[in-house]
Amino acid sequence: MSTLAHTMMTAARSADSGLVGPGGLDRYPYAEAPGADRVGVPSWDAADPELGRVGRRTAGSRGRGLHGQLVQQLGQMIVSGDLGADRPLVPEEIGQRFEVSRTVVRESLRVLEAKGLVSARPNVGTRVRPVSDWNLLDPDIIEWRAFGPQRDNQRRELSELRWTIEPLAARLAAGHGREEVQQRLVDMVEIMGHAMSQGDALTFSRADAEYHSLLIQLAGNRMLEHLSGIVSAALQVSGGPIAGCDRPNEASLAHHARIVEALAAGDGAGAEAAMRQLLMVHPEVERVVPAPREH
Repeated sequence: MSTLAHTMMTAARSADSGLVGPGGLDRYPYAEAPGADRVGVPSWDAADPELGRVGRRTAGSRGRGLHGQLVQQLGQMIVSGDLGADRPLVPEEIGQRFEVSRTVVRESLRVLEAKGLVSARPNVGTRVRPVSDWNLLDPDIIEWRAFGPQRDNQRRELSELRWTIEPLAARLAAGHGREEVQQRLVDMVEIMGHAMSQGDALTFSRADAEYHSLLIQLAGNRMLEHLSGIVSAALQVSGGPIAGCDRPNEASLAHHARIVEALAAGDGAGAEAAMRQLLMVHPEVERVVPAPREH
């Protein structure tokens, strides 16, 4: 195994030890949105009282402190429908409910406003905006929707979007001879293979995410590259039959390897076909994204 492969596997296990056991795919350690299966629950009553003490929480913060934790909590509640446009979001009330300062509340609402979830207007206050105004391509919103009441729709939409992005990226990548990136793709396949043999789903997931990100970068299309976060988010919210990457198996690994082989050969059509096969590894996916028609 290459030095890069060994280093990445070691880092993945040490950095996240305890988050995932063998056979369980990596996923951001956020708490699932409170009341995710209960649409229409009155605003603050839906929150778990223990989650109100965000200053004492460690999971779900992504290392961003009180501000990051409050963004996660409020974002999850908005996306799940526990906070709606029927009443304003009063900063003082939020601060008291979650035991945080006005500064933390203010900065958190600004982040949510940038994501299109809320709007602040004079004499109106801060209110939740309609779904049509949300930045649905924001990785946080993708994740919140994937673990909320819209989970099925979100996973279907992600699958359909990946079918648009990744086969095209694979085709374009075959036309670019960036050998160092192609070598890293080879390393990622090697890491995935070793991790699968060891039952190390966390390392497999991390290598898989980097593989797909590298592939999009290799395509040489900067607009596609801006969409790479969507693919990464899709891989992190596994739990339903989104694509062949969701569950490590020999078929998935083989398709990853075939894509790399096609890229090395400059075979754009072959790389595109192999990517489509990868996205269709699981039979359940056929009900979500139909196979392309032959012309």
